[in-house]
Amino acid sequence: MPFGYRKLSMTASFSAAYRLDGANVTMVVEVIAGTPAVRYWGPRLPDDLVLEELSALAARAEANASPAVEAPLAFTPQAGQGFPGRPGLAAHRGGLDWASYALLVDVEQGASRLAFTSRDEAHGIELVHELRLLGDVLAATTKLINRGTAALQVDHLAPPVIPLPGFVGEVIGFEGRWSGEFQLRRHQLSMGSWLRENRRGRTSHDAFPGLFAIERDANETRGLAYGFHLGWSGNHRLVVETLADGRRSVAMEALYLPGEIMLAPGEGLETPVIYSTVSDAGLGGVSRQFHAYLRARPEHQRLRAKPRPVHYNSWEAVYFDHDTAKLMALAERAAAVGVERFVLDDGWFGSRRSDRAGLGDWQVSPDVYPEGLGPLIEKVRSLGMEFGLWVEPEMANPDSDLYCAHPEWVLATPPAPKIPFRHQLALDFGRAEVRERMYLDVAALLEEYPIAYLKWDMNRDLSQPGGADGRAGATAHVKGLYEVLDRLRAAFPAVEIESCASGGGRADFGVLARTDRVWTSDSNDALDRLSIQRGFSHFFPAELMGAHVGPTRCHITGRQLSMPLRVATALFGHMGIEADLGELDAQETADLAAGVALHKAHRALIHSGALHRIDAAEGVNAFAIVAEDGSEALVSYTMVEEQRGYFAEPLRLAGLDPAADYELKVVWPPRLKAEWPLRDGGRFRGAALMQAGFQPPRLHPGTALIFHLKR
Repeated sequence: MPFGYRKLSMTASFSAAYRLDGANVTMVVEVIAGTPAVRYWGPRLPDDLVLEELSALAARAEANASPAVEAPLAFTPQAGQGFPGRPGLAAHRGGLDWASYALLVDVEQGASRLAFTSRDEAHGIELVHELRLLGDVLAATTKLINRGTAALQVDHLAPPVIPLPGFVGEVIGFEGRWSGEFQLRRHQLSMGSWLRENRRGRTSHDAFPGLFAIERDANETRGLAYGFHLGWSGNHRLVVETLADGRRSVAMEALYLPGEIMLAPGEGLETPVIYSTVSDAGLGGVSRQFHAYLRARPEHQRLRAKPRPVHYNSWEAVYFDHDTAKLMALAERAAAVGVERFVLDDGWFGSRRSDRAGLGDWQVSPDVYPEGLGPLIEKVRSLGMEFGLWVEPEMANPDSDLYCAHPEWVLATPPAPKIPFRHQLALDFGRAEVRERMYLDVAALLEEYPIAYLKWDMNRDLSQPGGADGRAGATAHVKGLYEVLDRLRAAFPAVEIESCASGGGRADFGVLARTDRVWTSDSNDALDRLSIQRGFSHFFPAELMGAHVGPTRCHITGRQLSMPLRVATALFGHMGIEADLGELDAQETADLAAGVALHKAHRALIHSGALHRIDAAEGVNAFAIVAEDGSEALVSYTMVEEQRGYFAEPLRLAGLDPAADYELKVVWPPRLKAEWPLRDGGRFRGAALMQAGFQPPRLHPGTALIFHLKR
């Protein structure tokens, strides 16, 4: 047993309560009616607090027309306990053994880990709830083991269900669409359930698996706020339930299709991880704790080996019209403005001259690249840039050699006709032969060429996820994807991988355990990107957010936006460029080069600092990234819409050292046309900047300013 753990036998008496502490949070687990349940999850409690006080403070009298003994809101609320709400487990054997009644038999406790084992001998069920506190973020799972002698069908299984205090009265969910991801929607909680389900087979653009639960007056900087996220890249269900007795809870789970999960005797099923944190410093406090967790992961440390390289992506410059001479010219222009990684997008392989053919045939097209990719890669590397490549291994066009040879390899639900979706079908990654073929095809490219980066795309939903055996295969597909990505990471540890799914359709902590970047959205419209990136930032830090300077005219929205605005929006992520550099005039090229240089000058701060989103006036998007020691900050201020009055509201900053003096300087745009008393900067106390704020200049809509503050 790991050092520092203590294990209680089945015959031991259990403590009334157990606690886990981070620097800013405390979780208290109490054994109630023989089952583990969260008694407290919130800001850090005093070390000497007697935990039994929490139970005494929460005691309630018997209510009219209610059970004399209240069924516990346990980690896994169980039907056998008479729980009146949604159970955490639904499983049965042909309609029998459905009313589980598992009681605690074992506890393991370490400095930052708790594990509770419960067993129901009568129904052949064992549950193991594991909790780890990683910094200030709780990571929790439930494992179900079939201890019976017959197969157990599992309809749903939730990670530990987490109660919310009654004064948390609002939930913030995330919705969206393709090219409009990560949009926040606020809902007042009332009796009943707030429910979001996703059945698209990937994380999805419209039902991101995360939410915030807040007390009624909380905002970005103040008030109690809880954050929850399910680290899973497939179908999911999120539920916030309020019972008639006032108890409120959050449950998140992988959504299993009918018959998808069948456990043989002795077989187990572990849920995806539910991640949660809590802060009394509002939504911003929760986000910063999620960011700190992601940055502390071993997977994240590989990104610290060097600065995150500025990208150039070929897609919006050439689309499918690949020409080696033009691509080499683009590489020269990219290097000239400061790009550090050149990424060749879709259209380099097989018969892929449009989106109607070639997917699945991952061999370099001899028609387009008769000498292979070698000459282009040699050119890119001679210019001091790394080379990256776009792939979409989970898909096949019907017009491809792969599909013609193996039509049985795609997900389908015969006799229903296959649903058209971008002229492509989804391969069944639940099949071992499919996983092996796709691994070998990608590995062959990585072995032949010095490829530093893969843009791994997924451009359709799993609309009909039927496997070869006729059973639903959505869950098996996601697990198969994880297996292939894990193999590639093990075999090619230096290669970075981006998670792309028509933009931000697969963004979650599960896929990020295997990838290094998320393509946030297919829209490079800088104004739309402001809200997309703001939503993304609630869970993910800037260095994981792909953010590109697009063409003057966005091909999705048709809007034409200035280069300074496009640079100011892309500069605050993992910066890149996705435009035909040959179409830029001299001033645009100079501004782009200046923007890349500005990003590089402040890249270390952007990719390590603490994010403070600012509750600014309507029509304004503002935030600050502040060094952990408060020594410097970058502030982004964008006038999105025409201001209603003659002057904008004062902007109050956040995250600064109130006692320190700061030099304030405008560092972007290169040419500030507005008349403004502070255009030449000044020296100001942190407290004044945060409490009184400063008067921004009068700006046209679509104008962005970036300020640098140095202590």
